[in-house]
Amino acid sequence: MDATRDILRWTMLAAVCFATAGRAAEKTPPRKDFDILDESFRKVLRADSAVRAICTGQKFTEGPVWMDSAKCLLFSDIPADTIFRWSPAAGKSVFRKPSHQTNGNMTDKQGRLVSCEHGSRTVTRTGADGKVTTIAATYQGKKLSSPNDLAIKSDGTIWFTDPTYGLRGRAREQKGNYVYRLDPNAAEPVAVATDFHMPNGICFSPDEKLVYIADSGRPHHVRRFAVTKDNTLADGKVFAVIRPGGPDGMRIDAAGRLFSTAGDGVHVFSPAGKLIGKIRTPKSAANCCFGGPDGKTFFITARDAVYAVSLAVTGAK
Repeated sequence: MDATRDILRWTMLAAVCFATAGRAAEKTPPRKDFDILDESFRKVLRADSAVRAICTGQKFTEGPVWMDSAKCLLFSDIPADTIFRWSPAAGKSVFRKPSHQTNGNMTDKQGRLVSCEHGSRTVTRTGADGKVTTIAATYQGKKLSSPNDLAIKSDGTIWFTDPTYGLRGRAREQKGNYVYRLDPNAAEPVAVATDFHMPNGICFSPDEKLVYIADSGRPHHVRRFAVTKDNTLADGKVFAVIRPGGPDGMRIDAAGRLFSTAGDGVHVFSPAGKLIGKIRTPKSAANCCFGGPDGKTFFITARDAVYAVSLAVTGAK
């Protein structure tokens, strides 16, 4: 009789546990990797596309860039004062430490690394021999604030944003938070946009006739400008508002779709400005880039980790 009561008691307990688990699962469904908001987003994805973590345990990841010559990804960890290297074969290792709190990174036409350094308040270039050269440090004789992110045009001009995020109590010398263009061999950059609150991510359209610039300050939007023949900007209009969170790093694919980081991952927009889909990340995304051997791996830095997604599209060259 006692055995029968025990069996009944355990059966009832199991039923309660399964019911509770079922209700919990209904309240917290499994995280989706993608939100398809328009059928055109399916052209971006492969049948096996999935968000997977490739590096974890960092402090705050930023500035991913794929190095074609070395077949590896470089990314910044700003609080750790380190640039890390990652490859599918070798995994993660230290590329440079100290890094002067490097944030955004990109490669120029010669494959050289160009970086925005919060710590030194400069833009630097790393030569093939590993030597680091400062290429921008002042504007009108005064120190830059904390160069954040950059884009490099095919004519060799380097365009970068300069908010105050990296000042950390140091004296600010610039009157505003500007977007700059650095011409080849120029001693100082030229301010091309002076009406941003906190300019951040920046990227060009595939034909370089348009440039997209994020404002991660109060507006939380991305503006699109026409690039004139003399490399100035015109017709700066709001292209997209980013919620939740705000825009940070951005990239463009070969078809002109904009990939902007956001509080819930990466938002993907058509060239006309329509939000067509989202790539979800477990934590807020800070920056992104295309890379991999075929150019179709999309890397995302998100707080303490780096994620990779195999896509059906490549980034703009």
